[in-house]
Amino acid sequence: MTYSQIILDTSKRLNISPEAVHTYLAAGTGERAAGVERSLHATIKPVGSACNLDCTYCYYLSKEQLLSQKSRRMKEEALERFIVDYIASQDASEIAFTWHGGEPTLMGLKFFERVVELQKKHLPAGRSISNDLQTNGTLLDDTWYRFLSENAFLVGLSIDGPRALHDFYRPTKKGKPTFDKVFAATQQLRKYGIQFSTLTTVNRHNAGSALEVYRFLRDEVGTSYMQFIPCVEPKQFERHAPAYLPSNQLASTGSARAHPDHPMSVVTDWSVESEAWGTFLAEVFDEWQAHDQGKVKINLFESMFAQLAGRPSLMCTSSPFCGKNVALEHDGRVYSCDHFVYPEYELGRVGDQTLAEMVFSLKQLEFGLDKHNSLPSECKTCPYLKLCWGECPRTRILKTREGEGNLSYLCRGWKKFFAHVLPRIPRQLPAPAKLHPATSLVRDNNRS
Repeated sequence: MTYSQIILDTSKRLNISPEAVHTYLAAGTGERAAGVERSLHATIKPVGSACNLDCTYCYYLSKEQLLSQKSRRMKEEALERFIVDYIASQDASEIAFTWHGGEPTLMGLKFFERVVELQKKHLPAGRSISNDLQTNGTLLDDTWYRFLSENAFLVGLSIDGPRALHDFYRPTKKGKPTFDKVFAATQQLRKYGIQFSTLTTVNRHNAGSALEVYRFLRDEVGTSYMQFIPCVEPKQFERHAPAYLPSNQLASTGSARAHPDHPMSVVTDWSVESEAWGTFLAEVFDEWQAHDQGKVKINLFESMFAQLAGRPSLMCTSSPFCGKNVALEHDGRVYSCDHFVYPEYELGRVGDQTLAEMVFSLKQLEFGLDKHNSLPSECKTCPYLKLCWGECPRTRILKTREGEGNLSYLCRGWKKFFAHVLPRIPRQLPAPAKLHPATSLVRDNNRS
């Protein structure tokens, strides 16, 4: 087959075959080569950055100014247009809708009742739909619980540990604590039989309390599925995308400025220290392995077991490539990733283009492959490469050799964790849990 010069140039620049470039871009127009299935996922933000809480570490509240968000409510015509397009732009038998924020429950229950109506209206025969809702839980009531139960929503609930640890960074707009309402939500979710996972942001404050956090989630919350997310935000993240940070906002590997307690740190003071992240995971792993393996599912551990068994990662952060999980804003604008909602990463707008055209585009292909193509030599020679793959590009803020890509801020932490746990894992690996399609694709973008 003869390829255009654009495809040949792209192939050379991205270090993949012309056939792969052609196949990817053709999928955006609806043309699929034999055996090719279009796979994509959208994190949907129907209220944009609007939230009833004022979490210190929130990476999304600043989008109101950055994106000039005046009205932050998705209109019904835009909702229906998106649902139709989302279904048509992918080939998966199960289509996963992830509702996120800000705080998506600010849209009100009627909005989500309409969501379900429209999904049923436009669902083709032979396919199914699932919904997951990431929430802080403070606005849920009995009518919400009944709806979520009746419509089999998977709920992700943000909770950072017992009262003192949770309330430290998660107050209301008026500075009031939120723990009581969030903990009450966990008990109501259990009462109504709603499948839910806890999402815990591991930050500078709670990182030193790994066992306290884990045992609280296991014994008091009573969850059987946990997600742990490292809190890492470079300074000036409100205005600058990770790859566009000013050079003075980067530090060299081993620099004291790579610690959140340094007065000239390159990260915010609430960011978890890299090695503290590794210690947190190691302590949780030991407790989990001794008492709860097979009973409690932890996304990071399940993904690691899958990779050790030669299967693909269950999470984008530990995959060699990314780019299939885009973010949809309330106004229809689509961005390369939930952590890359910056003007430089806008792909287009629903209604002007199809989602398939945006996701299977040259711009998004370059974004997805850059994770692999920009790996520094430290990563390429690392014994843990195939478990980490350089971590999420948003954390790559440590300078390496001239002309090479940046290293993840969390590198030392991941090395510490892998060095601790790998000798403790038996050769006969347990089968990794089958995660919900949304949680397996993302969940490093879930701080709500």
